[in-house]
Amino acid sequence: MKRRHAPPGTRVIASTLGALPFDLLCLTVLCVVGAHVPHLPIWYTATLAAIVVVRWWRRRKYHRRVPAWLRIVMLVAVPLAVVAVYGSPFGREAGAAIVCGLLVVKVLESESVRDARMSIGFACFILMSALLFDQSLPFTILVGLMLLPALATLRALEPGLSRSGWWPAFKPGTVTLAASLPAALVGFLLIPRLATPLWGAPDSGQGRTGISDRMAPGDIHSLLTDNAVAMRVGFDGAPPPEDRRYFRGMVLWEFDGRAWLPGAAARRPWPPAPVGIRDPPTHYEVTLLPSHRHWMFALDVPIDTPEEARMGPDHTLRSAQPITHTFRYRVESATDYRMDPEGLAPRLRAAALELPEGFDPRARALAARWRAQTGGNAAEIVRHALNLFHDGGFVYDLDAPPLGRDSIDDFLFDTRTGFCEHYASAFTFLMRAAGVPARVVVGYQGGYWNDFAHYLLVRQSDAHAWAEVWLAGRGWVRVDPTAAVSRVMLADTGGAAGDVGGGSISWWMPWRNRMDVVNRWWGQTVVGFDALEQSRLFRPFGIARTSAQMLGVALAVAVFLALGVGALLASLRPRAKPRDALSAAQLRLQRKLARIGIVRGHAEGPRDFYLRTATELPDLAPTVNKLAAEYLALRYAFPEPPPERIRVFVRRLRNFHPRRVVK
Repeated sequence: MKRRHAPPGTRVIASTLGALPFDLLCLTVLCVVGAHVPHLPIWYTATLAAIVVVRWWRRRKYHRRVPAWLRIVMLVAVPLAVVAVYGSPFGREAGAAIVCGLLVVKVLESESVRDARMSIGFACFILMSALLFDQSLPFTILVGLMLLPALATLRALEPGLSRSGWWPAFKPGTVTLAASLPAALVGFLLIPRLATPLWGAPDSGQGRTGISDRMAPGDIHSLLTDNAVAMRVGFDGAPPPEDRRYFRGMVLWEFDGRAWLPGAAARRPWPPAPVGIRDPPTHYEVTLLPSHRHWMFALDVPIDTPEEARMGPDHTLRSAQPITHTFRYRVESATDYRMDPEGLAPRLRAAALELPEGFDPRARALAARWRAQTGGNAAEIVRHALNLFHDGGFVYDLDAPPLGRDSIDDFLFDTRTGFCEHYASAFTFLMRAAGVPARVVVGYQGGYWNDFAHYLLVRQSDAHAWAEVWLAGRGWVRVDPTAAVSRVMLADTGGAAGDVGGGSISWWMPWRNRMDVVNRWWGQTVVGFDALEQSRLFRPFGIARTSAQMLGVALAVAVFLALGVGALLASLRPRAKPRDALSAAQLRLQRKLARIGIVRGHAEGPRDFYLRTATELPDLAPTVNKLAAEYLALRYAFPEPPPERIRVFVRRLRNFHPRRVVK
């Protein structure tokens, strides 16, 4: 037989895309774009969403195709826009923006079933890539639910279902997704994991904790209004009192007139300062979220160094590699101590007294007066500074006015309004100008103690800056000048506000803090389940280390058990289970008639059965004949019965109530 070809100049579409599959396809694409909203420019995602909505409206109203030239323009505009925004097409954010744009371009040309299937496959891949940016439990559940429109679209693309309603399209995918969870759990636990990722994408390197190695007045403002989790701390015993929950991150030694920096004193490989411990040390474990930075956080003064970390001369901890994933480490810290009390090394004293020339003359003059009045008594100079912040009309307010070139003078004598950075910076400057060695410390303070799960939740809004001064015979002493402020203007940061007066607590924050135990479990059990944790999977059964061969055997056993259970359930399934809705309706009719004595014979066809029923029920003969004609037409006149007519037939059978036969 010769193959038939389409006449020249004609275009053949194998299967035109129906209205319902196209609606579901557009919904799927909107879900995919929505999943990437948090890390893409809002104008970009809004433009893509608007293009999808306009495409859906034009196809439904005018049934028009998108011109080829417009699709080409879109294809060129997407990468150009991404390069203009990110400067490069490489990286996670830029890559996500490009593939989202290309998916929308694919929707513009989707007119056939084949196009829709390709778009759905592409959309599922892009949807899963959103988990590269956020692996929290709520977002993972949201991404899983966003798979439902994709599965519904595939269901609606099946022959004979293109005109059915939304629920028949969504129901099979929902059931399939729920049934796949046990298999996904088995695969998650038993499929051997690589010690390092098979592939990766470069990122911007922006730290999620936000704390950087530079502090200028106003830099921490964005952190004080950020409710994201920074770390979780679990203590071996009771947690320290709230006034001792200072988590040291970095020590800043150098001031350039505007900002505080670590300086050479923090970078040189000097040994850590000696620490005299007066109370038993505190043992605890820190779960630090990814920051893409090297520094680690520890309570007050750490006295031991975790694995893969280095301790600086000022007892700051620094990891060997940037922290790009959730990182857990154990630390031992002292909360009642004397750090470097015997004497300050000349090189450190010089670094702790250095100030740039030509800045803040009024602050220098004030410090000189204090030094003259106290005869150089460091403790009295500290007391003068704290009294100034308490009684000098200073205000704690996140909405602090901007400062000029002489930022310390502007803050101390003009604005007198700021938050922890302003007070720590000004206090340290005054101490150095008065001849008292001082330095700035940045980290976190406070946190929410979850009594149910026994861990301390530290959010970004707990970011804080304080100072340390060196006093003879006492060593480095922590001084928090922000706590001396008497007037606090509460700003609605919505956060935990570990910084003094850092904001009022929204009504939902206590509930969010309590529910964080779920996020902690998710992070430790699921997100943190790496190759090392998998090697410890069978420890409860006495196996110290699980090899890849053991995991393969366990996976094979699980698969065979699942197949066996499935075969058993299939064998126990009733043989008379109907194949479809039409057969189910027919069986219900037969059961109704059997209750009044009309039983269908094993070799009796449907037409003969309906004729005999009409003969034995003469009063209902017209109704029975009509049901017979409709059933025979649905069963034998269509390759695939229309779902609407099946539903009408089912309703008629449900309302059909035959009377008992009188013999």
